Amino acid sequence: MIFLRLFFEFFKTGLFAVGGGLATIPFLRDIGAATGWFTDADLTTMLAVSESTPGPIGVNMATYVGFHIGSAQGPFLGIPGAVITTLGLITPSIIVILIVATVLERFRSSRLVDSAFRGLRPASTALICAAGLGVAKNVLFDFGAAGGLTAAVRWPSLLLCLAVFACTQLKWTKKLHPILFIGLSAVIGAVFKFAGA
Repeated sequence: MIFLRLFFEFFKTGLFAVGGGLATIPFLRDIGAATGWFTDADLTTMLAVSESTPGPIGVNMATYVGFHIGSAQGPFLGIPGAVITTLGLITPSIIVILIVATVLERFRSSRLVDSAFRGLRPASTALICAAGLGVAKNVLFDFGAAGGLTAAVRWPSLLLCLAVFACTQLKWTKKLHPILFIGLSAVIGAVFKFAGA
């Protein structure tokens, strides 16, 4: 039964997360809150791992969640869980691509189709922005430390964030490959033992 729910939850995510992997984050946050499968801190960790491993972010996170939940059900159920969640996430895309491929030629010049695609752009931008702000909130602030409505700033994380941002803007470092910044940030976090988000 848990595998059916995994498939269904990730099918919904794949169906409505327009805009790529980062657009899945708000949906994943809702899944975590509704099911208790993972916390916001776990989601932030999954995002960091998914960003630094090959493959699409959304698929990597779905695979991780499926493996984690499957492994909790039994010693050999991690891989089936990973496969089921990954299939759940990508199945809507496959269905939509097949439908679009069969009818796009006929409707390519349609103003309605063009308007629909133009409407999807700001929606996907908003989903990606919401995901980025949610991750920034979890990484840069500790809402549990100060209690109440206040938050403590995680200064090491904020300084590292600003340093990486500055390096991506400077003339002599902006052309460096992003994996260099990811790897260096991971080393800094390990050496200075950054607190978990």
